[in-house]
Amino acid sequence: MVTNKHVLSWVEEMAALTCPDKIVWIDGTEEQAEALRAEACSTGEMIKLNEEKLPGCYLHHTAINDVARVEHRTFICTSKKEDAGTINNWMDPAECYEKLGKLYKGSMKGRTMYVIPYSMGIVGSDFAKYGIELTDSIYVVLNMLIMTRVGTNVLEALGDSDDYIKGLHAKADLDEENRYICHFPEDNTIWSVNSGYGGNVLLGKKCFALRIASYLGRKEGWMAEHMLILGVEYPNGEVKYISAAFPSACGKTNLAMLIPPEVLKKEGYKVWCVGDDIAWLRVGADGRLWAVNPENGFFGVAPGTNEKSNPNALYTCLKDTIFTNVCHNLDENTVWWEGLDNNPPANAKNWRNEDWDYRTYDKANKVQTAGAHPNSRFTAKAINCPCLSKEFNNPAGVPISAIVFGGRRAKTAPLVYQSTSWQHGTFVGSIMASETTAAAAGAVGVVRRDPMAMRPFTGYDMGDYFAHWLNMGKNIPNAPKIFHVNWFRTDAEGNFIWPGFGDNMRVLLWILARCEGTVDADLTAIGYVPKAEDINIEGLDITIDTIRDLLSVDVESWKEDVENIKAFYAQIGERVPAEMYEELAALEARLG
Repeated sequence: MVTNKHVLSWVEEMAALTCPDKIVWIDGTEEQAEALRAEACSTGEMIKLNEEKLPGCYLHHTAINDVARVEHRTFICTSKKEDAGTINNWMDPAECYEKLGKLYKGSMKGRTMYVIPYSMGIVGSDFAKYGIELTDSIYVVLNMLIMTRVGTNVLEALGDSDDYIKGLHAKADLDEENRYICHFPEDNTIWSVNSGYGGNVLLGKKCFALRIASYLGRKEGWMAEHMLILGVEYPNGEVKYISAAFPSACGKTNLAMLIPPEVLKKEGYKVWCVGDDIAWLRVGADGRLWAVNPENGFFGVAPGTNEKSNPNALYTCLKDTIFTNVCHNLDENTVWWEGLDNNPPANAKNWRNEDWDYRTYDKANKVQTAGAHPNSRFTAKAINCPCLSKEFNNPAGVPISAIVFGGRRAKTAPLVYQSTSWQHGTFVGSIMASETTAAAAGAVGVVRRDPMAMRPFTGYDMGDYFAHWLNMGKNIPNAPKIFHVNWFRTDAEGNFIWPGFGDNMRVLLWILARCEGTVDADLTAIGYVPKAEDINIEGLDITIDTIRDLLSVDVESWKEDVENIKAFYAQIGERVPAEMYEELAALEARLG
């Protein structure tokens, strides 16, 4: 029985607004979850897949106008516009509550409101933050059961407190013109309406774990970051941990679940996944930075996931997984997506749930012709990951030796470089960027700045976010060292020079050697760069001269980049800390 009067009165108030036929409290039990799965299958909301080939797996189709996060419909609602910053969309909280209130009014008539008490992080741990999501979607309930820690123990841990994140989601009419994902950081509130797609409606994910949590972290002295966490195990059994931030399409999940190259595997090296997407970081009693993955599952992009690119992700989603907007193989009652293998099903339904002929596929028009939507997803339990770290459920988290930033640059950034200080490392993170790679996405080579890979996910002003990073550096006695990597440098023909994938481990080992102080480096205009012979290339079809080329600093490209950075800082506005401009001026001077 729920006794928390804050929770009860809020649920009552939201039910009066949305008018559900009934209210069901989610208790986290398998019995209740199984009953909900059966109900979703009976209405066609989900399709049960082949129990022998994909045990416990289901397929779901979203509305065809509702297949991805909608940044232009995502708002930060703070009482002062300047607190939301220039990078975020802003709406006045009072105006937003009134506007969305009209959309919510009666939106759950004829439907059930599900009350989901969930924890980000281990219930009862120092890292844990609690939320309650109200939704009229069984799909959301079943995804939240995988992605977060749901159950009555969350309500017990909350006790009589009002310190929880209030999340309201209603599918309403799935009207994209009235689709809103709104965050009220000053009120610990998230409202999402007219969407049924994961990133917009699983409110524990980007909405809470990044946008709201980044705001809380600044207020309370910790960090919520768009980072994977991985552990590198040495042949002697010692494990060192890295957290790393990458914009989309830069191989984040692949790195999180990396399989070492054969030459290192034989020596006894292993990699363990703690998290693939989000890290919450706090200063520990020992003065080091400790990190947890606040999630309990993976919400991964399906297309391109295969036996070669990411076998660990593939094995993770072979059971107890919800697939969204992938292709349905009707003969086998299994799923398929582009990049899975070279055997597209002959008898299939595409992501729109229409009959699909794989011969009509046109790479230039993926959304219209693909079997699986390019942003189709799998929601899989972390516990099913073959390389899951044994520290995954450690309430204290793991100590971070290195923070790694990465972008996709054809020429500018070398394979790897190290910042000279925490302040310089914050600058390196603030100028992180990727270049557009396909003509379909507009002009090729256009630089998009994505500071710390947090551009779409910071719940307050970006300049204040940089300042928080600088302040954190002053409060971590034994701070991690900060690096930047670029797996995507190309030759004159536009081919990638570095092999990537598992071979990225070779770079991680140099990074960790720098953290231990066991390897030297050359100081350049941009930071410390490895000596070419210190990158292990045993077993690679690459010469030491190629490594030298990958590590070279293209001064002219960097001079161009400086002008681009100035324009980006101007866009962020007057809250960019003076220290960032000092670092920029110093870089410009060093480049000559």
